[in-house]
Amino acid sequence: MGTCDVAVIGAGIAGASVAAELASDARVILIEREAQPGYHTTGRSAALFSAIYGPAPIRALTRASAPFFEGPPDGFSSAPLLSPRGALMIGREEQLGAIAAMESEIADAGGIRRVEREALERMVPLLRRGYAAAAIHETDARDIDVHALHQGYLRRFRSAGGEIVNNAEVLSIERDGDGWRIETSAGTIAAESIVNAAGAWADEIGAMAGATPIGLVPKRRTAVIVSVPEGYDAADYPIVVDIEEEFYLKPDSGRLLISPADETPSPPCDAQPDELDVAICVDRIEKAFDLSVRHIENKWAGLRSFVADKVPVAGYDGDVPGFFWLAGQGGYGIQSAPALARTAAALVMGRPVPGDVLDQRLDPASLSPARLERG
Repeated sequence: MGTCDVAVIGAGIAGASVAAELASDARVILIEREAQPGYHTTGRSAALFSAIYGPAPIRALTRASAPFFEGPPDGFSSAPLLSPRGALMIGREEQLGAIAAMESEIADAGGIRRVEREALERMVPLLRRGYAAAAIHETDARDIDVHALHQGYLRRFRSAGGEIVNNAEVLSIERDGDGWRIETSAGTIAAESIVNAAGAWADEIGAMAGATPIGLVPKRRTAVIVSVPEGYDAADYPIVVDIEEEFYLKPDSGRLLISPADETPSPPCDAQPDELDVAICVDRIEKAFDLSVRHIENKWAGLRSFVADKVPVAGYDGDVPGFFWLAGQGGYGIQSAPALARTAAALVMGRPVPGDVLDQRLDPASLSPARLERG
């Protein structure tokens, strides 16, 4: 039997980052159901650091995460975590209202400018002439090296004395005095408290512990890799996203990563791409870009899990002592991970939320499971 102060269930980016933050102050065991951490959502993410993406609490956490991404601790990563990219949120003539609404919502954000049709077509020559009427250009959006970020947190966790148990599917969770007894396929773990960072499986883990579900809905997203058409050099293109998230196109290692930005509800699973979603992706991309897809080089899908308001859940369950939720990061989990991990670790340990996170206008109550109508 392994014994610890905190058992973190799930070793994706949420679990790995909070475990790393906790390990300097507590004995932590990180429990992963797969043979290696990050097999599901984390390992399938084409993450972008965007300070204007997501609801207000996510934007606050993202802003608070910027210093970590720009200057990670010594030895955290041998390569930069961020690289220049830029982002264009484009809109057709009939979508100009959505452009205006987003401009109003992010009016206080820096590094944002509006781009009209002619300038937009010069920026992205692959865009079909006349397709888009305008765009919001986020000049400071950057690619995230997801693998480097995830592995950096795992190294940091191990160096602080943390233990990772792989191939350990959770089979049952029971109260054991004031603590917990967690039965896994790799053995039994005793813990004083549990952090539920199980991604798409978080509600299932919560039910095992006797907690009321938070209403988590895993949603499938499809990604496809295709070649760049002859005559175009897209390496320095910004990511191009439909203002209503009907698709996106992003340069990726000399090719193009395209997606229909689908959000199809799914049970927790090893998500696989659906051929209809792939066909929808190709159709939307061909309408927007001077691109004819003849061959698909690769395709995959991942699950992004949301609660009703699309804001993460980070806090102790109100009815089950010692059970902490860290779930519902949706499509924002990578870009907000550093600040969310520090915030969650403080809440787990009963400490104040870091001041620099609060300075970004984050209300910790907006993350609490108590905000949700449950049952």
